[in-house]
Amino acid sequence: MGNSLKAIVTFVPSNECQKYLLEDLEEMPVDKTVDLSGRQLRRLPLHICSFRELVKLYLSDNNLNHLPPELEQLQNLQILALDFNNFKALPLVVCTLKQLCILYLGNNKLCSLPLELRLLQNLKTLWIESNCLQYLPEVVCELSLLKTLHAGSNALRGLPTQLRCLQELRTIWLSGNLLSDFPPVLLDMPFLEVIDVDRNSIRFFPSLAHLPGLKLVIYDHNPCRNAPKVAKGVRRVGRWSEETPEPRKRSGAVIEITLDEKPSPPPAAKPEAE
Repeated sequence: MGNSLKAIVTFVPSNECQKYLLEDLEEMPVDKTVDLSGRQLRRLPLHICSFRELVKLYLSDNNLNHLPPELEQLQNLQILALDFNNFKALPLVVCTLKQLCILYLGNNKLCSLPLELRLLQNLKTLWIESNCLQYLPEVVCELSLLKTLHAGSNALRGLPTQLRCLQELRTIWLSGNLLSDFPPVLLDMPFLEVIDVDRNSIRFFPSLAHLPGLKLVIYDHNPCRNAPKVAKGVRRVGRWSEETPEPRKRSGAVIEITLDEKPSPPPAAKPEAE
């Protein structure tokens, strides 16, 4: 009954109802963190926007599809979690929060990202997995400090060449997309440490041995006939990885070695701001 009541209260704008949703959160917590995840919210209680020193705001797993313009008051915000909501477009007010370091947008209904995203020049981690993206928005390539990009479980068929401009990028997750070829731009990014292209449609992997920063490549669940060649010490997760040889050619035929499929490692826990 409690959850049902909260679902009804979200539509009522009175101050009393706002306080009910916030569970009497009238002052900003000492740790400057507010977590309203899983509250069945359909709109952000405006009282939160008065916490001007707030650093972390978690709004995951609600029913949000817009945000109030008053959110712009939270100019000290470094972490904003909007994943598992109903956003079809990123509210432009998010792009005014210029101190953001980590932005979670996964599991929404985003088909694009606004050009105003380029204003978030302190952004280091961007999660846009499980949306409706058919291409990686080029504006992402303007986030010069970006270190981690999670873009799995979309409908990406390629990556823009401008991605090579992100010289701080160390980790890129592209699992569960529609890549039929290994993205060529990644071959020009020697600073990458982790490349995940699990669960795509890649049939051939070029050599990655020339990437000096590479530490891990995940390429499992692709219809490939070869494993990507890597430098010594680089871990591969996929068919014919370190533990087993690649298929041997005999008389022009490829002899495949049947393996038990390795499960992909679980997604990393949400990082904290540096």
